[in-house]
Amino acid sequence: MQWSELYGKEQEPTADQIKAFVDTPLWDDLADSLQRAHKVEPKLFYSACSMEKGYWKGWNVKYKKSGRALCTLYPKQGYFVALVPVCAREAAEADLLMPLCDAYTQKVYSQTRAGATGKSLAIEVTSGSILQDIKQLAALRAAKR
Repeated sequence: MQWSELYGKEQEPTADQIKAFVDTPLWDDLADSLQRAHKVEPKLFYSACSMEKGYWKGWNVKYKKSGRALCTLYPKQGYFVALVPVCAREAAEADLLMPLCDAYTQKVYSQTRAGATGKSLAIEVTSGSILQDIKQLAALRAAKR
């Protein structure tokens, strides 16, 4: 069953329900890391977006610091997607970081088109190495500018 079918707009899921659906220790690892390293708390939001066959529809978890999105997490069954913005100011640092990243993350980065404000990387978090990449990219976003 799809995430958006389990919890509609009027039925906000609990942290435990999200964790059970995602069913991977990578979820807690990222949440703990973001909260500890950047002193941010997760916030739930509902998206009614139906683009890409409803891929983004449903409840998601955002982490923001000083008004800047570090990442938005979209629960999927057995994994999750991290949507990580990389603005134009961070592009040079992200370019330097990419050779150290997992091959999958490098592929997503190179195939994502840049818009006027930068890139929005939709990364499926399915391994520890990809999780580390998300942490590094979030750290770029959290750095004081």
